[in-house]
Amino acid sequence: MTQMAKALLVDDRRENLMALEAILQGLPVQAVAVESGEAALKQLLVDDFAVILLDAQMPDMDGFETAGHIKRRERTRHVPIIFLTAADRDAQLALRGYQVGAVDYLTKPFDPWVLRAKVSVFVELWVKTRQLAAQSDLVRERDTQWRLLTDAVDEATALLRGDDPDARDRAVELLEQARWGTPT
Repeated sequence: MTQMAKALLVDDRRENLMALEAILQGLPVQAVAVESGEAALKQLLVDDFAVILLDAQMPDMDGFETAGHIKRRERTRHVPIIFLTAADRDAQLALRGYQVGAVDYLTKPFDPWVLRAKVSVFVELWVKTRQLAAQSDLVRERDTQWRLLTDAVDEATALLRGDDPDARDRAVELLEQARWGTPT
């Protein structure tokens, strides 16, 4: 069973979080809402996220500082961050957002369909990345099995070429064990 993608919603205003949750309804993503940068960093210690929707202006730790911490952590540095803010008066804020690692910076009011589309893309990328990792694990497992089979065939061949009269039985045993995946 595959894990559902999660979106971390970070805003100090509960009504904004509720609006974001409503916008994301119906998408294949579980919204996890927190009301501070500190809470976001704690949540990132226990969960993996496909995308983070982050309010730029919050008391205590603002979104820029929060993003800086997120991007410094090995585990979270690749999680895409979309900044959301009501302040569009200063183009420097958007630049600052991109400098701390944001993939996008939207000013309110924003088109909810645009936000849904952006989140959908990151959720799809997250799912595809998980699928590729699972396939890579499977390939490594099969490669290991192939090496074990090859080693067993090589050992059986060496036994059969030798002068030992019991070698045939041992070679057959090796090949049967390799075929059924039992240890030699």
